[in-house]
Amino acid sequence: MLLLFSMLMFFSPLDRSPDDSASPEEEAATQLAQVRRIYIDILTGGDDALQLRDLLMTSLQGSKQFIVTEDEDRADATLKGAGADEVFTDTFQSSEGINAHSQLGNGSSSGTRNYASSSSNHSMGLSVGENENRRTEERKHEAIATVRLVNKDGDVIWSATAESLGGKFRGASADVADKIAKRLAVDYKAAKQLAAAHAKTPAVVAAAK
Repeated sequence: MLLLFSMLMFFSPLDRSPDDSASPEEEAATQLAQVRRIYIDILTGGDDALQLRDLLMTSLQGSKQFIVTEDEDRADATLKGAGADEVFTDTFQSSEGINAHSQLGNGSSSGTRNYASSSSNHSMGLSVGENENRRTEERKHEAIATVRLVNKDGDVIWSATAESLGGKFRGASADVADKIAKRLAVDYKAAKQLAAAHAKTPAVVAAAK
């Protein structure tokens, strides 16, 4: 979405006729720039989603870009979505083998026509085999969340999906919440810059006239 906002920076009212309306992306960016208070709704996904909701509150508050409110009526937009936090085990199997085989043979024959004949044959074989099977299990922890920001009119003005196996200093759910908060903060700043650029453009056009 940040790339979208960067592309929209090239937009200017001079490129459109007065009757043209803004694109859905431009309208969503404009509405996102006006968001100040956010209410985080109860996420679907059970008890794990409830914990993720609390982590999202902390992460959004820590971004210092928004006011997180518990009163949905006072919010400019509501963050909705679903989350999951799962612990699972990955199983790996491997097989290693060593095989050796050797054989030694010796044979001879002689004969005199119409009188006598003799023959001898000696052989020896050796086969050695060893196989080892290994089975390892690795316990993993994964969290995922899909969220959307909805304004008072019910329009989705922003959305994101984040997943994590856990960070070095935080758990999987905390890492997911941090990723979502950072992404929203970055896109919010880009929307504010875009709105400010559009607000200055009419004054420049008026001065030119």
